[in-house]
Amino acid sequence: MPTTAHASLLPTEPPIAWRQDASVIGLVGLAHASSHFGHLILPLLFPVFMREFGFSYSELGLLMTVFFVVSGIGQASSGFLVDRVGARPLLFAALGLFIAACLLASVSGSYGALVAVAALAGAANAPFHPIDFTILNQRVSAPRLGYAFSAHGLTGNLGWATAPVFFAGLGSVLGWRQTYLAAAAFFALVLLVLVLKREHLQTRVLARNPVADPGHAMAFMKLPVVWWCFGFFLLSTMTLAVVQGFAVSILKAMHGVGFEAATLTLSAYMLCGAMGMLVGGFVAARTVHSDRVVALTMAAGSLLLALCGTGWLSATPTMVVLAATGFAVGIGGPSRDMMIKRATPQGATGRVYGLVYSGLDTGFALSPIVFGALMDRGLYGATLLGAAAVLMLSVVAALGVGRRTQRVPA
Repeated sequence: MPTTAHASLLPTEPPIAWRQDASVIGLVGLAHASSHFGHLILPLLFPVFMREFGFSYSELGLLMTVFFVVSGIGQASSGFLVDRVGARPLLFAALGLFIAACLLASVSGSYGALVAVAALAGAANAPFHPIDFTILNQRVSAPRLGYAFSAHGLTGNLGWATAPVFFAGLGSVLGWRQTYLAAAAFFALVLLVLVLKREHLQTRVLARNPVADPGHAMAFMKLPVVWWCFGFFLLSTMTLAVVQGFAVSILKAMHGVGFEAATLTLSAYMLCGAMGMLVGGFVAARTVHSDRVVALTMAAGSLLLALCGTGWLSATPTMVVLAATGFAVGIGGPSRDMMIKRATPQGATGRVYGLVYSGLDTGFALSPIVFGALMDRGLYGATLLGAAAVLMLSVVAALGVGRRTQRVPA
């Protein structure tokens, strides 16, 4: 056993500079923000499409179904490509597809063209989560991963928040077609930045050892923990979709809240969610029981949302509690990503994240069908109570992930 003096001379792993980690986190955050910005390039213009082309709500809703179906299928499959060719080439290709979607939207004059825009944008959105988490897991030092996941979630929320301002502001000045050209320029600028800083985005392609790992590329799908993770994302996203899609209408119907105040409440929910993610980064960096943190925060969010659904509160307290729900759920965001990381077998990051995060797209696609039926019947409180119940089911899924994580091969 070496003495203290001798031990001090032993080679040690050089610490990774904070600036290097920050560069990776910042670039991945920029990419993630742009993907969330891309989620809204169609729905924000729905009123314009109805006015100019006479499309119905059902026709416009189908556009988002196309978006999420293409994104979900693409996300599950793109993880294999990330593991095979690396994250960086797919990131550049995804941004190129967003540029193409915006350019096509700027000249579209038919429903078929908008369907093509939705498909292009869905394909563009598909690989971002496996790309982002492969880069973060490989390039960011382990002690800072919790902060990295916090920044990742925060920038996604900022992307959602930026899009309405961008399209409303420029649309009123330039018109909607020119605004789509400006959106294409925005994605091109993001692509240029990432290309110039591409050395921070390089990932290793991990070759499979046929002796140590005799399974094939699909073997990870036999792991129950992967499907518990998928179930967690599906359930928690169904609740998010209710808030994003129906909260404004529910507040107006249940409490007579004006459109501006209801919209502001939704913005407050997203802002509180971003603040929660910021706090959650410190929590995730200091605990090894990520599943328990996720379970506690989702349970708190479920109870707050259920309180809103009971109708016991008047308008203003309901709006405050709904915003607080975003904060509670946001705290669990970074721990959620740490939970998935700990459940992921070595060398399968892209594949697992691709499949697991396709639960997001599945949840977004299913939620309007399930809860839209309640909304059509005027059961507004029941819609919130149902969303709260689904979020509570995600608590069970998170604890199920935790119980099965230790069985995943290192």
